[in-house]
Amino acid sequence: MSDTVVTPVLAGAARLPEPGPLPNRLQLTDDGQLRHLLTIEGLNRDLLNEILDTAESFANMNEKAVKKVPLLRGKTIVNLFFEASTRTRTTFELAAKRLSADVLNINISTSSAVKGESLLDTLRNLEAMNVDMFVVRHEESGTAHFIARHVAPGISVLNAGDGRHAHPTQALLDMFTIRRHKGDFTKLKVAIVGDILHSRVARSQIHALNILQTGEVRVVAPCSLLPADVDQLGVHVYNNLDAGLKDVDVIIMLRLQRERMEHAHLPSEHEYYQLFGLTSRRLQLAHPTCLVMHPGPANRGVEIESAVADGPHSVILQQVTYGISVRQAVMSMVMGAHQS
Repeated sequence: MSDTVVTPVLAGAARLPEPGPLPNRLQLTDDGQLRHLLTIEGLNRDLLNEILDTAESFANMNEKAVKKVPLLRGKTIVNLFFEASTRTRTTFELAAKRLSADVLNINISTSSAVKGESLLDTLRNLEAMNVDMFVVRHEESGTAHFIARHVAPGISVLNAGDGRHAHPTQALLDMFTIRRHKGDFTKLKVAIVGDILHSRVARSQIHALNILQTGEVRVVAPCSLLPADVDQLGVHVYNNLDAGLKDVDVIIMLRLQRERMEHAHLPSEHEYYQLFGLTSRRLQLAHPTCLVMHPGPANRGVEIESAVADGPHSVILQQVTYGISVRQAVMSMVMGAHQS
């Protein structure tokens, strides 16, 4: 696949174009190892399973009294979060510390970026401090690609969410949660419900589920919250929640991303909840052992009923726990690729 062409110099308020097809030669080494993690798109099933298998070993370790290992001792990881985040930034930081890396959290609101410094200049200055990895979250799609194309050899970039484009580690931890409970993906029906249009999580989940050969992937949303080309992603589209939930094994609810809505996509949150909120009654339409997931933060009474979010089918907090193991797996794999 061809590389995406991105703007060569990004100042504070400049916008990047939407990324195109995955630049695999940017993301992978010549022998197929993970050098950066920018998106799920284009990765193969063997590599996804390798990440999940590696995460499994860390999950077992994280359940022990001593959780720290020396795999990344002497390495420096910089969290560059241009967007607010609690669980993603914290789990990346915990993952790095449990691998014995040194971690820097750059507070963008008090950094030189607010004085007009370009992103490239910020990168160059951090590179001069001999860092080994950037974890990047940014409101503009393509920022992680841009940074990966411009960092010095030997530095890895992990995409912690860029615009509406991708959130690969969230998708991987979701796959890890599903696999731990359900095993074989080929027999599963999975429904992704809510704001598909603005969700980088949904796009990464759909790619991951398809790569893992999931039996059926459904998206359920009002027409105003569906991308125009959603049917080209290999999913079944539903505009009625009751129909979309029938007999599914996994329900992934999504947050309404009002900060990304430029126009009125919904008449009201109350009406949205009436039509697309996951309630105890609607959950009964799914398979009796159905998992309920949400990448968070969940808006109770808008996307999901509290009784469901806290109920026996919910694995929402397990998703958070497994996020540490999955991020440990990715960090150790990209560092291993550089060392080899």
